[in-house]
Amino acid sequence: MTVATDQAQSGATVLAEGLFATFSGFVEELRAAGVPVSTTEVLDATNALRQLPLLGRQALKSGLAATLVKQEGHWSTFETLFDVYFSLRLPAMDAALGGVVDDEAGSGQELTASQLAEMAYRAIMEGDRDLMAALAQAAVSRYAGMEPGRSVSGSYYTFKTLRQLGADSLLARLLASAQEAGGLEGRLLEEDYRRHLRELRAEVEAEVHRHLISDRGASAVARSLRRPLPEDVDFMHLGKDELAALQKTVQPLARKLAVRLARKRRRRAGGRLDFRATMRRSLSSGGVPVEPRYKAPHRSKPELWVLADISGSVAAFARFTLQLVYALSSQFSRTRSWVFIDGIDEVTDLLKAASDVGEAVHHINTQADVIWAEGHSDYGHALVDFLERWARELTTRTTVLVLGDARNNYHPVQPWAVAGLAERARHVWWLNPEPRAYWDTGDSVLAHYATHCTGVLECRNLRQLRHFIESLP
Repeated sequence: MTVATDQAQSGATVLAEGLFATFSGFVEELRAAGVPVSTTEVLDATNALRQLPLLGRQALKSGLAATLVKQEGHWSTFETLFDVYFSLRLPAMDAALGGVVDDEAGSGQELTASQLAEMAYRAIMEGDRDLMAALAQAAVSRYAGMEPGRSVSGSYYTFKTLRQLGADSLLARLLASAQEAGGLEGRLLEEDYRRHLRELRAEVEAEVHRHLISDRGASAVARSLRRPLPEDVDFMHLGKDELAALQKTVQPLARKLAVRLARKRRRRAGGRLDFRATMRRSLSSGGVPVEPRYKAPHRSKPELWVLADISGSVAAFARFTLQLVYALSSQFSRTRSWVFIDGIDEVTDLLKAASDVGEAVHHINTQADVIWAEGHSDYGHALVDFLERWARELTTRTTVLVLGDARNNYHPVQPWAVAGLAERARHVWWLNPEPRAYWDTGDSVLAHYATHCTGVLECRNLRQLRHFIESLP
């Protein structure tokens, strides 16, 4: 009994040591992917590991997620890397799955193609996760054709294995039988079968990853599966799905920008002298106003004017900036917005009339008058036109935000227009979606405008936009 107990304790120690070594690599990969993981959070996760059942994969996943993931947009990256680093099974688990295969094929026999197909049919029908895991192990070994050292995405092996199993055709058979049942029971069966197929696909994908990790290591596989976090996706390369996902993030950033600008103005505004309060206070010092009293400044929302380039050269960025402009309009007391190409037009009323950001973008694209001559970017003309038509309404309470790449198609630069804005407004900030290395190359004239701005910053993704907002003094 003592020997058995010692062996069990020794095995648990080895398992724990292996788990913590895996956890260390997992944290390093999370940080490399851009997920912020602090030392305190690592300590919290380590303490959680000591309390969780080491063989309970789902409990392990939930515990690590609770301590390491702080933003919804980081969940997908966490899940992918967790599946990579914690995918390898213990020898005892592999032996158990091997026992399932032996039961299906006969002891020591290899499963035939028809037996694998029958296992797949039962796995989808019954939703038996143990059967799915055993099937995935056998099917990947038989069908994936994985070659050591070959740099092929794991998704190819997953697709190849499921195609050889005929999983989709088996699902079609099961769905047909569910339809025969009809009514609510049939619909519930259809949902179950589709869910079970997704679970089978996940088991096959996990088995493929185990083979790849065994061959190339967890770090190499994690790098091949790594995708940019939502806040690191370049505005200039936004896809439709990514643009839709960013809508959830834009509104909180707009709110934060409003708060920062309002706080900044309150700090600078000391308030007017309160003569009566000062005189009352001076009675304690023999009538000498040693401590002047001031009236509290009026705390109003800041004013913001936004000028956004919507030309073809920044088309993807323009779609994002219109979302940002729409979100900002609800956070500032007097937000005014303009869009321009070679002409410029105010779109404040179009934004107010829209019920959502999609409608706002449609109205701007169809109704804004932004073409003056040929429809190619002409910052000089657009800025001069803006200065002549609206600059007299600028006040020292106004912050001007210009969004664009300053590529002027070799037209006259007219930097004095930006100087005119800077003389009248409190601040002029310019956010450029291009990498800093591209500034002032080709037809970029940003340096001519930058000398008159409060600041010119690279703003290629949400992380940089957030940094701009948080760095406002």
